[in-house]
Amino acid sequence: MKTSLNQIKSPIENELKLFDTHFKKAISSRVSLLDKISYYIVKTKGKQFRPLIALLSAKVFGPINEESYTAATMVELLHTATLVHDDVVDESDQRRGFFSINALWKNKIAVLVGDYLLSKGLLVALEKEQYAMLKILSEAVSAMSEGELLQLEKARRLDITEDIYFDIIKQKTATLISASCTCGAISTCQSEEYILTMKRFGLNLGIAYQIKDDLMDLSEHNTGKPKIHDIREKKMTLPLIIALKNAPHPESFQIIQSIRNHSEDETVIRKAVQFIIQYNGINQSIDRMNEYRDLALKDLATLPSNDARLALEQLCYFVTEREK
Repeated sequence: MKTSLNQIKSPIENELKLFDTHFKKAISSRVSLLDKISYYIVKTKGKQFRPLIALLSAKVFGPINEESYTAATMVELLHTATLVHDDVVDESDQRRGFFSINALWKNKIAVLVGDYLLSKGLLVALEKEQYAMLKILSEAVSAMSEGELLQLEKARRLDITEDIYFDIIKQKTATLISASCTCGAISTCQSEEYILTMKRFGLNLGIAYQIKDDLMDLSEHNTGKPKIHDIREKKMTLPLIIALKNAPHPESFQIIQSIRNHSEDETVIRKAVQFIIQYNGINQSIDRMNEYRDLALKDLATLPSNDARLALEQLCYFVTEREK
């Protein structure tokens, strides 16, 4: 039986409620429009995956404390800021099944809201004198921007190799998950070895998480986002990269040319999906995803055994088995 997210949250159920209070306080504003938008952000929040990881990473090594809440709040502020900005860049009008900020309040306000959330994330660290966390998360946000720009650059040429793909997803997805684990851990742990283990665990989990996102884009399940969005956007995901590598060169060349010139064409999209299936892009991507999940589990096995560690182990399987 699959583990639910509520089961994973159970060791820190009370702490997550306290985190909500910290987060609401952090994004409140005297500007009525901003406060209204902040209320909407809280109301439409998603799985809160990153603060969950931060708090569980803290509890592996000791009781959750004020520094742990600071880590979780910073992570969620910075992550939310990047989502708001991403929706503007992608011209997306939905997020988690709700209207995006830019759809309701237009791009200019959305960009300013994203800037506000980003600055609040940095200010929380400064106010609490959490300079190590500030450095870790600032580096993560910088890497995320570089990853997005590298992906946009490569999308124009559709020439991403597996190595470049993994560089991109490490930067744009895995670094923030890794930072969440690291910041959570340093709030309760003094061991450099354990902290480095949590950093590596988060990186491997983040890579598995992004590969699963790639696979869900090709899935028949309702993922809450447009079907085959990545092909439409000319994003080179792992299933496509693997299929291109496995297929005869003439067929790979033809698919690349079709996507490059007609990525919005439904016939081209269907052919691309069939191409990925035919040349084992999905099955081999699942294998790679599970390899990174198993690396994350191997890291966890070296940590103190308790309910929080068990929840992180369950989270590894949740990440690779989720349908949305």
